[in-house]
Amino acid sequence: MPTLLDFRRRIRSVKSSQQITRAMKFVAAARLRRAQEAALAARPYAQELARLLRSVMSRIQDVSDPLMAQREEKNILAIVMTGERGLAGAFNANILRKANEFFRENKDKKIVTIPVGKKGRDSLKKAGFNFAGEYVNVLARVEFKTAREIANLAAQLYIEEKIDAVYLIFSEFKSVVAVNLAVEKLLPIEKMVEAPDAQHDPRHDAERVAHGEKKQAEQDSAQIDYIYEQPAEHLLNKLLPRYVETQVLRAMLESSASEYAARMTAMEAATKNAGEVIEALTLHMNKVRQAAITTEIIEIVSGANYEK
Repeated sequence: MPTLLDFRRRIRSVKSSQQITRAMKFVAAARLRRAQEAALAARPYAQELARLLRSVMSRIQDVSDPLMAQREEKNILAIVMTGERGLAGAFNANILRKANEFFRENKDKKIVTIPVGKKGRDSLKKAGFNFAGEYVNVLARVEFKTAREIANLAAQLYIEEKIDAVYLIFSEFKSVVAVNLAVEKLLPIEKMVEAPDAQHDPRHDAERVAHGEKKQAEQDSAQIDYIYEQPAEHLLNKLLPRYVETQVLRAMLESSASEYAARMTAMEAATKNAGEVIEALTLHMNKVRQAAITTEIIEIVSGANYEK
């Protein structure tokens, strides 16, 4: 049976762990605020760039660019963005599970990966995947030059026809307690133009309701009358690489914010659990101490009665 000294040592140990988890929670909360601001600030820029790209494409009759070349997807490049460290709950496990689902769906194709984050790099290397490149310790402080390097590597492989499609697998930040595991196609860039209205089909009503607002926004944005000082073809050649870089940067910022949110939530839960363990140990220790005191009193009384 544990002694009072054992209980006190156990309580001190749990209190030390609680102090560490509380400190990690505060650090994650401070970093989350900055990461969240950066992720939210990047969204309008990415949306406006996509809107401008749609407008340029709608004004070109024959859009031809190496980044828009459509090929049969035999070789796929997957950019998997995970965390740099653990202690973030199920954050890394959820992203890797989403990536494995994508790999199973495309098991008949050759898959090459670019892991962004130490956890994803270690897991994918253990699984035996081939790397076109790897980037670790880049999500703690996301920089545009890193996003540009990743985008240029993916674009170069696509232009050289070593791969036929590029996909981004990352965690999109929604709120502190909610994230969205996303798989987005980065390359080839599909032509964004207004599609003609199709005949009414009752089977597609639910899909129209789900995607109606998004399609309408894309159509409206493509009809904006911009004034260009340069030919649209020249602008398109400049916008397409920048669009790829922006999408990679946005995914990195979203993944960084999601990681800090998951770590803050996990450390908050760990701190709360440590408090509950301390309360339970203290209660049990008091019961043991009370039983020991009662035993000593009984022994003293019994000894006094025996002497009489």
